[in-house]
Amino acid sequence: MIKTLYTGGTFDVFHYGHMNFLRQCSKIADKVVVSLNTDEFIEYYKGKPPIMNYEERKKSLEFCKFVDEVIPNVGGADSKPSILQVKPHIIAIGDDWAKKDYYTQMQFTQDWLDENDIVLVYLAYTRGISTTEIKKRIINGTI
Repeated sequence: MIKTLYTGGTFDVFHYGHMNFLRQCSKIADKVVVSLNTDEFIEYYKGKPPIMNYEERKKSLEFCKFVDEVIPNVGGADSKPSILQVKPHIIAIGDDWAKKDYYTQMQFTQDWLDENDIVLVYLAYTRGISTTEIKKRIINGTI
C-alpha cells in the first residue's frame, strides 16, 4: 500500500524552510501531495495578495524533488474537500502550529480524522527562516 501524505499552505517566496519541511514529509510517506492556497483565498485570509502568483508557487513546488503532486486548495478555509480529494493516510503540519488551534483553522475535528483513517503529525519547523522574515529583510533593506 502506498502511504499518501497531505499538506497545505501558501508557499510564497519558496525557501529552504519549505524544502526542509517537505523533505521531512517525504521521509514518512511514499507520496507527498501539497494543497496550494489560491491567490484569491490568500488575499481574503491575509488581507493582501501573495508575492508570487499561484502558477509561480505551483511551479516552485513541482520542481521540488520532495513533492509528488500539487493541487489547488479548492475549499478555501474549509480544507476537507481537498483532503477528501487526496484521500491521505497522513496530514503533516509544522510544529509551529502545536500551540495554535489547527483543527479550527482547517475546519475538521479529531473525530473526522478518525472516521477517515487520517493521522495528523507535527513536523519540526525550521527556525530562523520564513516568508515573513524574508519580506521584512527586503522592506528594511537588510539583505
